Amino acid sequence: MAPDGIKRRGQRAWNDGFADVASNPKCDDVAFIGAVIDHAIAEDGADPERVYVIGVSKGGMMAYRIAAELPQKLAAFATVLAAMPQRAAYAMPETALPALIVAGERDPFIPYSGGKSFVTLWYTAPSLGMEATAAVWRKLARLAGEPAVEHLAATKGDSTRAIRYTWGNQAEEVQVSLLKIVGGGHAEPSRKKRYPGLFSRFPGRQNASIEIAEEAWTFFKDKRRKPPSEAGLERNTFAETL
Repeated sequence: MAPDGIKRRGQRAWNDGFADVASNPKCDDVAFIGAVIDHAIAEDGADPERVYVIGVSKGGMMAYRIAAELPQKLAAFATVLAAMPQRAAYAMPETALPALIVAGERDPFIPYSGGKSFVTLWYTAPSLGMEATAAVWRKLARLAGEPAVEHLAATKGDSTRAIRYTWGNQAEEVQVSLLKIVGGGHAEPSRKKRYPGLFSRFPGRQNASIEIAEEAWTFFKDKRRKPPSEAGLERNTFAETL
């Protein structure tokens, strides 16, 4: 399923939990997504142990909120070109989940190092850096130490390159993976769907060495939702993990 945010001022938007964005809709999108998941299980035969959420840009910000507020419904989640807020309208997550985070190093909208972009000063709020965002989920999962690092093969003519950092060495267990697109902008990585014309320059370079849907499925496919007692995922407050 591919639910969409409410239409507001001619554009689709999510109540993604950035407390300082006054233009965000006030609807309960967490309850909406929860109802979509429940319907898929009850009416469409979806496996309740294999529910995954992925979102791009504002949809990715919403995916973080879903992971924080509805972890009991998810087996894993992924975000693309999105970070968590510095000041959130929701409580920080308490339950570890497998997380795939895809980020452009030169994203003009969502700064890789965090903060607020001058390009979007009037409608965004400060975000955590991408590595700090990944650290939230690593600390919850108690995945300390150095990650496994993989440099993905670059496509000929591609000026970007992808580096995958993964904490956790078992695909069927909790992992946190940060896929950094070096030189990449606010552009969804894809070999098949290339941005046309000027869009290949702004909002930044598009990586062509991976297909994001395939990357997400590779990460998701072995993950199953488990009770905390079975998975060894103790619930922790965000403050306790720092």
